[in-house]
Amino acid sequence: MYEHDLKYCPDCNDEYRAEIEKCGMCGGPLFTGLEMEARSAARKKRMAGPVAELSIDEELVVIRRGKLAEIKVFEKLLAEQHIGTLLAGDENSCGKGCCGGNFDLVVRREDAEEASHLIDEEIRRTAIGADGNSHGDAVFNPEVAESTCPACGHVFKTAPECPDCGLCF
Repeated sequence: MYEHDLKYCPDCNDEYRAEIEKCGMCGGPLFTGLEMEARSAARKKRMAGPVAELSIDEELVVIRRGKLAEIKVFEKLLAEQHIGTLLAGDENSCGKGCCGGNFDLVVRREDAEEASHLIDEEIRRTAIGADGNSHGDAVFNPEVAESTCPACGHVFKTAPECPDCGLCF
């Protein structure tokens, strides 16, 4: 499924040469074919079973803090991906969500990276343009002094080809 000598974007599933480090569409980090296969295998294993219940005896980490309504959205997203969660209110919280306190979204340490990635992707997906313009929809204009390559995101002095990835315009 994945070629081991190439890199892939876990968000866009785009394929890149081995020396490229960031996705041209979303700007996220790229993973090798081996890393992508490992992520895929771990996801399949997790999705095969039920959502695991967490206990306070496990090694747990806080991955997000916020208002109850926001944290509940992320809790549901992670439950759909079979990642177990706990909600923990801070000292200002009454536990019902009406007192203005913040809540922590807690997951197992081994699920933290994947859970954070899923939440970041959901924020990116639902908050279009919140982080500024993406170079993924860049259009090459030969009349400007500086261009952004839509394939790799490299910013360069306008030329007929990207000096980083070799894309011809």
